[in-house]
Amino acid sequence: MGARPSPRSDLTVLGPHTRLTGVRAAAVEPRPWIESFPVCPALNTLGIIHTGIQQTAAPMKIVRTRQTTTYFLACTGGKGRVLIDGRWRVCRAGWACLLPAHTLNAFEAIPGFTWEFCWVCYQQPPDQRPLGNAASPVMAPYDPQPLLAAIRGLLCESNGPAQPSLMMEWSRLIHAYVLRFARPSDQPDQLRALWERVEARLAEPWTLEKLALEAGYSREHLRRLCRRQLGRSPMHQVIYLRMRRAAELLATTELTVEAIAHQVGYQNPFVFSNAFTRWIGWRPSEYRRNKTAGAPAGAQRPDPAGPAAAPPSPQGNIPPGGPSRVLSMRSVAIR
Repeated sequence: MGARPSPRSDLTVLGPHTRLTGVRAAAVEPRPWIESFPVCPALNTLGIIHTGIQQTAAPMKIVRTRQTTTYFLACTGGKGRVLIDGRWRVCRAGWACLLPAHTLNAFEAIPGFTWEFCWVCYQQPPDQRPLGNAASPVMAPYDPQPLLAAIRGLLCESNGPAQPSLMMEWSRLIHAYVLRFARPSDQPDQLRALWERVEARLAEPWTLEKLALEAGYSREHLRRLCRRQLGRSPMHQVIYLRMRRAAELLATTELTVEAIAHQVGYQNPFVFSNAFTRWIGWRPSEYRRNKTAGAPAGAQRPDPAGPAAAPPSPQGNIPPGGPSRVLSMRSVAIR
């Protein structure tokens, strides 16, 4: 599963089995699939674009190659697959994942299984603290029921009385339950401090030995902690932080690829380019070109509303080998 090639173009296939309902913030860029969602201005104060509940099955698949939002997904039933760190991983009931901006994000239903999850999509304002940080988990165990109950509460209030004070309270609860995952209180201070230091010094030649020494742990203890707390190994965490920073620099600056490579700890730009392609799905030059000039023929432009923010597709399987995108304006059934 992890050896499959990364998708290279945006893709939206929802299929006939997808059912979703949600709430959107005020003044959100129009999207056909969220037009029927009630509006909750309280979401704007928390940087949330939309939130909701979804039940789906194959051939559902979503790919966002130049993600500009942070997307939180908590599985409430069944299982599906999520592309994390350039490899597909199973997300089942009782687990959640945090898909950050400026990375390749994708998820899909597994044939033969129903997948149920709730989601919260954030557009982080520049003046607000980022949702995730260097020590945020990528995929980890998580009880989705409190978040699910809060989303249902907001749905009920937004579709009914729509009392502003209660909508604000439900929105704050939703945000608090996402933060419980993104900023876990049970994470050791040494581990959190380690990744903050690494993020500030990405150009240094980090090794497992150096990381363990910096944190004050043995190598094996650091490995175990990272697997449990972050869902990845220590060195994969370093690569993730480097790729995230590189993608951000490519999207927001005019620095050369070589200069960016050096800033994130790669002396050889070719080695950096190969690593970036494996993790992000595009070569650095392609990522920058498509970010600034739009997507290539057959691909969708970046969708600021998140991985699920696109109209549904017609029935049928995803074309093999492909960058081709399946998309139509047929409306999704809303329950």
